[in-house]
Amino acid sequence: MDPLTFGPQVCGVPAADAGAGREWLVTDGLGGWASGTVSGLRTRPEHALLTVAGPGRAPHVALAALDLTVTLPTGTKVPLYTHAWDSGALDPAGHRFLETFTLAGGLPRWRWRIGDVVIERELALRPGLAVLYRVLSAPGPVSLSVAAMCTWREAATARRADGPGLRIERVADGVVVEGAYRLAGPGWQPAGEWHLGARTGDLAEDLWLAGTFGKQAGPGESLEISAWAGDLAVRPPAPPVVLAAARERAHRLVTAAKAEGYAGTLALAADAFVVQGADGPAMVDGYPWGGRPASLAAYEGLFLDTGRADEGRELLRALVDRPADAVDFPLWLVHAVDRHVTRTGDSDLARALAVPLGRLLRQALGGDGALAVDPADGLLSLGPGPDRARVGKLVELNALWVNALAALGDLLAEGGRDDTEPRGRHALAWESFRRRFPAPEGWLHDLVEGPAAPYPLGAGTHHDDPTLRPYQLLGWSLPHAPMRGSAASTVRAAGEALLTPLGLRTLAPDEYGYDGAGPEQGLVRPWLIGPYADACAATGRPVDGLLDGLAAHLAEWGVGSIGEAAHGDAPHPALGRPFDALAVAEMLRVETRYAP
Repeated sequence: MDPLTFGPQVCGVPAADAGAGREWLVTDGLGGWASGTVSGLRTRPEHALLTVAGPGRAPHVALAALDLTVTLPTGTKVPLYTHAWDSGALDPAGHRFLETFTLAGGLPRWRWRIGDVVIERELALRPGLAVLYRVLSAPGPVSLSVAAMCTWREAATARRADGPGLRIERVADGVVVEGAYRLAGPGWQPAGEWHLGARTGDLAEDLWLAGTFGKQAGPGESLEISAWAGDLAVRPPAPPVVLAAARERAHRLVTAAKAEGYAGTLALAADAFVVQGADGPAMVDGYPWGGRPASLAAYEGLFLDTGRADEGRELLRALVDRPADAVDFPLWLVHAVDRHVTRTGDSDLARALAVPLGRLLRQALGGDGALAVDPADGLLSLGPGPDRARVGKLVELNALWVNALAALGDLLAEGGRDDTEPRGRHALAWESFRRRFPAPEGWLHDLVEGPAAPYPLGAGTHHDDPTLRPYQLLGWSLPHAPMRGSAASTVRAAGEALLTPLGLRTLAPDEYGYDGAGPEQGLVRPWLIGPYADACAATGRPVDGLLDGLAAHLAEWGVGSIGEAAHGDAPHPALGRPFDALAVAEMLRVETRYAP
């Protein structure tokens, strides 16, 4: 696993196409994080060195920044940090002294050069935030002064000075803020003043200067700062110990994943989306924190391709008893259990979960739910709902349905149970899918029996939509996909019209309504490279080189990770979250499965 390093022409430029457009992320395994840009400029309200998550509480930004000023042997003071302000100014301009930014073993490292003085900063986040400033070279001792810029607010919001002030409690070698988190380090000097109008993208906030840490340091010497939440009386290990443990943990993760090259980078990226909650392991969908569980389509990549099957088993057992948070949740859950049992040989899990999974499917398809089974053809129909543009018998839901019925039959048989019902349902749905979804254009309908265009519900007439979209690839890509063994024209058409270096478009450029940026109007979804690669393999098409563009993307947006979307038009600028669970999981799964 090679480190990712940027020189001054990237990290030293606070522009969207350079250092401010590349973001880093470190997580604490509990839902909290540290994040920012490689140039040091905060461009999102979620950018902070310590963001705390906890049971029953949305993530809160705590320590916004640690601003370093170096006093040279000549007495000259040089600030090495950067903030944007309401006035439009970037002040100070510490980014100009950045020599390199490196992500190594999942940990960020900055190096500033002021002539013959070189200062380095590293940080890690479990347990707590550990920050280490090191003087790499200098003609004599320099003075390091680090200002603690604090707040306490929900991650996507802003706090202003005209509201309640921060509650500050002085403690040994630092301070407790709002009773929620503590800062500690050498040479603490309390301050206590607001810095007004710091911009974080579209929002402006006021930051509280709680005080400064300081130390004289010569070459080879360092200044260490800790920040933590939870039990504030229990100090975490010293920053060098935390950093060493983080490197060792990264090595274990990569080794467990049996990953080489950029697959090791992806294995570390995947770790960010697996968190320990009050009820055991959970998956989060991405960062900045979306507040939703990740789609179970990410399960195989996040757990089975990273050597975390034991944690995955615990998660699957818990999910069977949790209410569904998406209409396709039960279908993906059956798929996840099926993949787990198939890849690990865990017959005990099959015996334990087969019957509860069948019950979960029946609950999802009964009553007043969004999904219903048409008794005439055995296919699933999705009813109308808020923000639901596609209504009817959707191709991906029915591919998942056919796959889930076959998988459920296998799981029941594995556990010595009667599999007659799912086998019968599967036979009807499989035949109906193959008869109903193929379109005259040479691919599959995106949906059949939808409301008449433009979807006036209750109009009494229905239509079949032949729009070429990528979701129909699930008809070939899933293990029990209904189109396996049939002609490959759809896969070829999808590749010709939808494939980009960063994944598949949601709509072809020559289709009506294409704009390249709308969620269903041409936006690129990197995670769809997974179904496309599987569909190619299932139909004898080559998969070599499919991940080359995404591998390069590891250094373009969320450094060391994959974002959730990109524009459909070249050069495909990144959109949305820079750290996406499903995109990382599917890229890792494809690399693991099809690497030569």
